[in-house]
Amino acid sequence: MNFVSTTTLAKKYQHKTGEMFLKLMEMGLIIKTKDGWVLTEEGKKRGGRYKDSKQYGRYIVWPENMTVDRQNVAPKKPRLITSTTIGKEFGLSAVKVNYILSEIGWISKGRVKGWVLSEQGKKQGGVQAEDKNSGVPYVRWPERILQSKVLRETIEHFQGSQNGNANERVNTDEKSFREKFVARHRATDGHFVRSKAEMLIDNWLYMAGIVHAYERKLPIEEDVYSDFYIPTGKVYIEYWGYENDAKYQKRRRKKVELYKKYGFNLIELTDKDVQNLDDILPRMLLKYGVRAY
Repeated sequence: MNFVSTTTLAKKYQHKTGEMFLKLMEMGLIIKTKDGWVLTEEGKKRGGRYKDSKQYGRYIVWPENMTVDRQNVAPKKPRLITSTTIGKEFGLSAVKVNYILSEIGWISKGRVKGWVLSEQGKKQGGVQAEDKNSGVPYVRWPERILQSKVLRETIEHFQGSQNGNANERVNTDEKSFREKFVARHRATDGHFVRSKAEMLIDNWLYMAGIVHAYERKLPIEEDVYSDFYIPTGKVYIEYWGYENDAKYQKRRRKKVELYKKYGFNLIELTDKDVQNLDDILPRMLLKYGVRAY
């Protein structure tokens, strides 16, 4: 049997190469990941396989006589998997997987038991379900969730196995800012922060008994870090200084737009706010269900 590349297959059916990739994805034969196109189980059943080339690297080839006319292919619903299946992929229990999914904002705890799908979870293709015996809510996910960069990065952080990837996209604004302002101020809880104002905020959170992280990466594709993150209430805190610096203010606007885009809970603090944390921060935190003291 002869095998041809996706480009050759596209020419045969008089499609552009990009259109052919989309068509094969619609047919459920391939999925797009950060590393490129990957065969699904259905794609392998249809005869797809990988070919290695010194010039082009690894790519997918197809049986020369494979039919790709969309009208002749019955639409397939994506296979839905549970947290148990996700856990098997990464060597984690279903309980830990659900807490990780909650951490990145895709689900939240039910009122009594179980897990409820969030708006961000819906965007990932999650489907709300209910145990037919107990009625406990849970969420099912499309199989492609296993290739999610956000999920994989969060699990790697959780397992302490992330070494970084030189090929990953880097936010140059964030990188230059973090390199310019070195974290040299030590807060009471041991965190090294980048300014006196951040040290005061960190100390206030510590003394108020509020568990928090410093410079936590946002659970999104973009390479962006928050100043502080409070797991209770899933609240992010950003301190904005340099009010007269145009470049800094541009960075601020872009960052706030991302918080709005993904619907994250955000508290913004300025120098004036830092001088009155006892009056301002408890009220802001209470808005998201976080009590101080």
